[in-house]
Amino acid sequence: MDKDFAQGKGLLGVEDVAWYLGVGQATVWRWCREGSLPCMKIGKSWRIRREVLEQFLSQSERPVTLVGQLRSFLGVPDNLIGIAQNFELLRRLDSAFFQVGEAQAGLLVKFHDEEEETADGLRADLEGDGLEVGRWEEEGRFRFVAEGGPPTERVNHLRQILDEDEAASKRIVWVSFDWVKGIDLDEALRQQEELTELVENNRLVVKTAALEQVLDEWPLAERRQAQTLHSGTIWISEAGLALSRVTPLPPD
Repeated sequence: MDKDFAQGKGLLGVEDVAWYLGVGQATVWRWCREGSLPCMKIGKSWRIRREVLEQFLSQSERPVTLVGQLRSFLGVPDNLIGIAQNFELLRRLDSAFFQVGEAQAGLLVKFHDEEEETADGLRADLEGDGLEVGRWEEEGRFRFVAEGGPPTERVNHLRQILDEDEAASKRIVWVSFDWVKGIDLDEALRQQEELTELVENNRLVVKTAALEQVLDEWPLAERRQAQTLHSGTIWISEAGLALSRVTPLPPD
């Protein structure tokens, strides 16, 4: 398939495009069916002209949606903190995050506190945003993990998934945690320190999102420490979106 691009092949198949973009073939098929990627059908196969693909990519480089902005911002591996003004924006951030992961054929994992958020409620919210969560669950590409206890237990759950799930060893794993209620500060910071080490050694993209009102309860010094424990920060509010990266200090 890579030879087709190297030799300048003008008419490309779904496999060619999927290989070139680093996404699953199902994603390319969906683009073709929806018409977002102009193509033609020859027999039972979709074909995409090279110049049309180049135009599609050029348009996609302008991140006019939340999904597009996150796609340009997220890396692999990555460990991010998201700060949302309210529950609605927290949900939108989750939906966009998982859409980016699904486009890369990732294994999507949503951790949730059953006392605060049920799997059924979260599934309904995500599907209301157009995500096919039920189908992804059936295909083993999405899972909900109910949790309780201290925040550091999350890291142990995630390690278990990475150790035991065969799919997790072959795909990028996209993980979403939320802090939607007051939490023990020391436990939260310890969780993030352990996550940082785990992310560095695996193909993981982890987003830990919190409501502003939760972080407002922390002393300013600890809020700054929490941010620097992550490779990037996502601020989302009614006023807009701010994305920033932590840059290591250069040597003296």
